[in-house]
Amino acid sequence: MSGNQYGEGPRHHKPKPFAPADFEVFSGGADPARVSEAAHLAAQALVHRGRQSDDPEVTQRLVELADVQGLEAVAELWAESPARSLPGALWRLYALRAATQRNPERIAAYFKAGKETAQVSNVVAGVAEPPGEKEVQDMANTILSGAFEGDFDVALERFAAFCRVLALGQANHADAAEHSGETNAAFLTRNSQQLIKTAEDLEHAAAAWRRGDLD
Repeated sequence: MSGNQYGEGPRHHKPKPFAPADFEVFSGGADPARVSEAAHLAAQALVHRGRQSDDPEVTQRLVELADVQGLEAVAELWAESPARSLPGALWRLYALRAATQRNPERIAAYFKAGKETAQVSNVVAGVAEPPGEKEVQDMANTILSGAFEGDFDVALERFAAFCRVLALGQANHADAAEHSGETNAAFLTRNSQQLIKTAEDLEHAAAAWRRGDLD
C-alpha cells in the first residue's frame, strides 16, 4: 500500500508490474528478448490501428483500453519497457490518464497550484479554464485521443507539459506542507521530481518519433 508520483494517497491492490518471471509458467520459461519484442509489436499495432482509422468509436475504445482491460493488464504489456521507447511512452500516457480519472480533485488542485508559474507548459497542456475536476479529465482524454487522431509527438509533448505543471504544483504543496509542519512534504517533493523525469522521457520520445526512430 503506497502513494504514487501523480500525488495520490495510499492505495490497496497496487497493480503488479510485469516481470519476465511471470512467463515461467509456460514451457521453456521466459525469454526477455521475446517479451520485449511482444511489447513493442503490441504498441506498434495499437498506434498503427488508431492512426489508420477515422472512426471515432475506434479512437474511444483505444483511449478507454485501460478502463476495459484494467490498468494492471496494460502494465503487464508495457510497464517494464524502457521509458524512451514506444511501449514505454504509451504506458506513461495510459498511467497519467488513469491517475487523472481516478483522482481528478487532487490532480486539479496540483494543476491549479502549478499553472501560474508554468505558463508555457500550461498552454501546451491545454486545460480549459478554470481547471477543475472535469477539465483535467477531459484534457487527459483529449490528449490521449490525439495520439491516435493527430500528431503522436504533440500528444507526448502535451502530457509532458501536464507533468511539468503538476510537478510545480506538488512542489508548491510541499513547501506549504513543510511550513505547516505536515509530514507529507518529502513525499510530494519526491513525486514532483519523478514527474519531471516522466516529462523528460516523454519529450525525448516525442523527438524520437519525429526522427522516425521511436520503436
